[in-house]
Amino acid sequence: MTKKFAFDLDGTVTTVETLPLLARELGLSKEMKRLTDATLVGEIPFEQSFRLRHGMLKSIPLERICEIMSKVPLDPAIEKFIRGHREQCALVTGNLDCWIAPISVKLGCETFSSTLDAKGRLIVLDKSSAIKKLRTSADRVIAIGESFNDISMMKAADISIAYGGVHRPIDAAVAIADFIAFDGVSLCRMLKAL
Repeated sequence: MTKKFAFDLDGTVTTVETLPLLARELGLSKEMKRLTDATLVGEIPFEQSFRLRHGMLKSIPLERICEIMSKVPLDPAIEKFIRGHREQCALVTGNLDCWIAPISVKLGCETFSSTLDAKGRLIVLDKSSAIKKLRTSADRVIAIGESFNDISMMKAADISIAYGGVHRPIDAAVAIADFIAFDGVSLCRMLKAL
């Protein structure tokens, strides 16, 4: 049986939320944190929130964004798991592809993310569509996430895991999850057993 593992990025693979790191460049850390926190629990729909956050951050030069993203800390156990199973793993993130490129390259796995079209318009990823694409090359898809924007991915997967390594997973994620893990080592042990 072929398996694919779909990992949320921020707060799952990374040990911090990335957009607040970028907001520091503009002195907007508090505003970004409030917006990010409201999004994580579903008070603001992800697409609306990401459009607002993208609007706040798009004035930062891409080179500087990539420099910041290249230094974002990753959970060591999850990073090791992904790098050891690159063909089976995918990052599934609402974050912008060109912003997270350094992390994608470092991990070397397939990535599904929001993007800009040829006219520079933001196309926000529906995470359930990534699961459908992964299913075309796998018998079973396992989704790992913790926040409101992970719900569609978790519902579309065959098995879902609510992950609480950085944030406590929201109640809605816990309610639909088949399993819960609270640290990277336990999560990766679980993934190997599935």
